[in-house]
Amino acid sequence: QVQLVESGGGLVQPGGSLRLSCVASFSRSIFSQYAMGWYRQAPGKQRELVATIFSDNDPTYADSVEGRFTISRDNAKNTVYLQMNSLKPEDTAVYYCNTVPVIALWGQGTQVTVSS
Repeated sequence: QVQLVESGGGLVQPGGSLRLSCVASFSRSIFSQYAMGWYRQAPGKQRELVATIFSDNDPTYADSVEGRFTISRDNAKNTVYLQMNSLKPEDTAVYYCNTVPVIALWGQGTQVTVSS
């Protein structure tokens, strides 16, 4: 089974930054072929896709994070990143990575809390 391990979350003040990482246990050749995404789930809300990076490194973003978040990938390390800047309280959620569309089991996620 493919494993996804997210890290990098924490408590940050509004306007602050965090960088999330996700390591996937795909083989390198397979990982590089998949579109990867960052998803988040806030309390009482459905999980939503906030950023996608395709195999050709083209990114797409949800309107709510456009201009503030940047997704990237390092295929040599089977890792996808999410640089989050200008964080807002409404960004508070558990953040997960997975393929787009989802084909792997969800990892534990990493908690991001934006609060003063």
